[in-house]
Amino acid sequence: MAEHEAPRPALIDVPSEIRTERLVIRALRPEDAQGLFESIDTSRESLSPWLGFVDATESVIDSRETVAQFIASWALRTDLPFGVFDAASGQHIGSTGLHRMDWKLRSFEIGYWLRTSAVGHGYMTETVQALTCMAFDALDARRVEIRLDPSNLRSKAIPERLGFQHEGTLRSSLIDHHGEVRSTSIYALVRGDTLPE
Repeated sequence: MAEHEAPRPALIDVPSEIRTERLVIRALRPEDAQGLFESIDTSRESLSPWLGFVDATESVIDSRETVAQFIASWALRTDLPFGVFDAASGQHIGSTGLHRMDWKLRSFEIGYWLRTSAVGHGYMTETVQALTCMAFDALDARRVEIRLDPSNLRSKAIPERLGFQHEGTLRSSLIDHHGEVRSTSIYALVRGDTLPE
């Protein structure tokens, strides 16, 4: 595509599956709704402070609707959500994705969460590392960023571990789903930075 040509996101080839030593990171399918719901339902206490969709997910039907929306947004390349699955058992253990894409700039934001029972094993660091490398290698990213609440210490440790640069903290930058005022820390890697190995 020429530099001045407008991007056509729906025609961009995006890898729908990434495999690591322990994980399969792939686009969600309708049959994943049950596993997605179980991950959320068994992890409400740890996820609810940070993620608004947790309280709104009350049944498998809610997760079926979510997966249908994910499939549609994937097709249009308006959002690229991935499920994270244990490679050995096939169990859904979390979610990630490339969000807030700017296809002309080739800028992507990575979001992520993990079910409580899978925390503490390095799965999300492995996931974010793989997704970051895919964005730069397959999607020709110029910028990959992670935005997070600075008080979420587990989430904050991941970009720091992978060498993302802390570009700053937007103080009192949003009102969360509980009506609380929160700050947002921004971490990023740009083309030319050393990528996580």
